[in-house]
This record gives sequence, structure tokens and C-alpha cells, in this order.
Amino acid sequence: MEKALIIGASGGIGAALQRLLTMQSVDVTTLSRSADGFDLTNVEAVGPALEALQCPFDMIFIATGALEINGAQPEKSIRSISAQAMMDQFALNAVGPALVLSHAARLLPRGRRSVVAVLSARVGSIGDNQLGGWISYRASKAAANQIVRTSAIELARTHKQAICVALHPGTVRTEFTRKYVGRHPAVESDEAARNLLSVARALVPADTGGFFDWAGKPVPW
Repeated sequence: MEKALIIGASGGIGAALQRLLTMQSVDVTTLSRSADGFDLTNVEAVGPALEALQCPFDMIFIATGALEINGAQPEKSIRSISAQAMMDQFALNAVGPALVLSHAARLLPRGRRSVVAVLSARVGSIGDNQLGGWISYRASKAAANQIVRTSAIELARTHKQAICVALHPGTVRTEFTRKYVGRHPAVESDEAARNLLSVARALVPADTGGFFDWAGKPVPW
């Protein structure tokens, strides 16, 4: 791997991925809202920012997302939903990655293996949902999973060695999860980055369109 693109590089996992790849002598390009003003919810700005990049990239990580947006906390039940909070979650967690993936064919090489990974979450799994709650976040991540699956099918028509997947990093200690970790087992962002890179590097083209956890195990849809 020679070139990587990290979108959301100012977040805990994105920053850790950048550090690790740089240490491994990978040429890393980063985009983030805090450093570059790259906002996935700004539909008009995403395309021009991506078109300005020097590609192709051997690996792309879309490491964006949020549990809380504009102070709206995850709902405890369906009775607590807010239309605006739900739309905000979809704009960032589903529409944003979709906008990036719409450029994947140009950003990735055709003649060699490449990986584009969207950070998802196990709570976005419909089959694994045993607790309810967190409606907006769950639904936005489930939508992101479908977007990844569909993008993988379409990308495979022109990029036979491309691998497009959703990855669940596990519970990671970041500002993103600070209020919600509680007693759940969690890892530091650097360990999460190592796990994700290990999974990404072990994937083969037959895995494209899949949903995998930090250990490389398939997650139910």
C-alpha cells in the first residue's frame, strides 16, 4: 500500500489511523471538518473537495460519525424520536459516506487491489438488535451498511480488485463515546486503528460488500 485517504482524520479513530499509517511510511492524505473545513453534511462542498485530490488511493477510510448532533442524545425509545435529530443523523452517518462513495470509482485504482472502508457500528445491525432504543443512530448506520453493500456491487463492475466494506471498530475510548462507554469493554483509539488496519489488509475481493467487526468476523445485517 502506497497511498491512503482518511476522511474524518481529526476524530479519535481517524487520527490514530493517520498516525499508524504514517509510521508505516504510507503517503496519507487527510480531510476533516476541524482541519480543512471538510463537512460531509455540506453537499455542495464534498464533490469539489474530493475532485481536487491527487489519486488513486490504495485505501480509503471514512471515519466520520456522531452519536450526538446538536445536543440530541440517542433515544431511549421510539417515543422519544425527533424528526430533526433523525435527519441530522442520516445526513452525517449515511448521506455523507454515500457522497464519498459516489466518487470511489475515480478515487481507487482499477488495476490493483484497493480497500474503501466505512466505519459502521454493531448497533446498526438489524439482526443483532436485542435491546431497542437509539433509533436514529441505529437506523442511520443500517442505512450506511446498505449504501456500502450497494456501492460494492456497482464498484465491482469496473474495479475487480476493489474491496468496499463496513467495519465495526468495537467500543473505542474517544470523545465520541465518552458519555456512553460505562462498564463496557473498550479499547484506546490506537489499538482500534491497529485492529481495523489488520482487518482491512486481510480482506480479499470476495469480501467486498461485507460488514465485519474489529476481529474480522462478519456482523449480521
